Amino acid sequence: MSRLGTPFLDRNEHHPLEDYLRMDRIPHIWCPTCGLGTALNCMLHAIKKSGIPRQNIAVVSGIGCSGRAAGYVNLDSFHTTHGRAIPFATGLKLANPKLKVVLFSGDGDLIAIGGNHLIHAARRNIDLTVIGINNFNYAMTGGQFGPTTPEKARMTTAPYGSFEHPFNVPFLVDSCGATYVARWTALHVRHLTNSILEALHHKGFSFIEVISPCSTVYARRNRLGDGLDLLKYYHENSEIRNGINTRKCDITFQGRLIVGKFVDKEKPTYSDTMTKSLSEALGDRYVPYQGPMQGKNGD
Repeated sequence: MSRLGTPFLDRNEHHPLEDYLRMDRIPHIWCPTCGLGTALNCMLHAIKKSGIPRQNIAVVSGIGCSGRAAGYVNLDSFHTTHGRAIPFATGLKLANPKLKVVLFSGDGDLIAIGGNHLIHAARRNIDLTVIGINNFNYAMTGGQFGPTTPEKARMTTAPYGSFEHPFNVPFLVDSCGATYVARWTALHVRHLTNSILEALHHKGFSFIEVISPCSTVYARRNRLGDGLDLLKYYHENSEIRNGINTRKCDITFQGRLIVGKFVDKEKPTYSDTMTKSLSEALGDRYVPYQGPMQGKNGD
């Protein structure tokens, strides 16, 4: 029996994602009904379905609740400093262009402290897959409001309700140049998994916003019930609008949630434009960088 009173898996039984999880670090520390576990599950199922060899994938996370993801995946992974997940991932991609680099990080890390890196990575169209978990607050540090907190939502630093206008995240990354933009909630498991799978095979800057329940902090502060109540809210108030203009994707406090795939287009990546520019300037003297040299075994 396990310490939780549940029998261990039979020796002949296997967790469907055990090759992609560090099973010695499971169970995770995330709160019950938190959407992070669901989002991580969707990401790993998408990676598994993608057919991309595990040695060709790197996962990068930032600081905050979502930052723990890097320690749970059985892949090359990196837990970076606050707000610096994107520049770290950019370095990985430029140093080894054959890598598929996936970021799993939260709204505070990506949109607030790392917002400067986000807009420039989208502008440059760097070939990264970003999964941005939005729970509308800085949960790990006590529930402060941030740049995605809806107006009127109560947080520890906004006891009478936030009066700031939050970012419309899909519109933000779309207007900066992202070539794949989507939004789903933690309830939309199949849609989210398929969207991540598409993003993994998309060439260019991909951003998927995941609206995630935070029952311990956000819901409690705003008396919204528990995580199941939030999932019920997602079910009753989400509207799938594929291809809608991202200007219309604003989120209001307990208002309608526009979800779907909003942007999917082709555009030269940062590496493409760099190679073209240097080839035109230097001619035969320019030798495109192919990445690190392989060993005898192709590693």
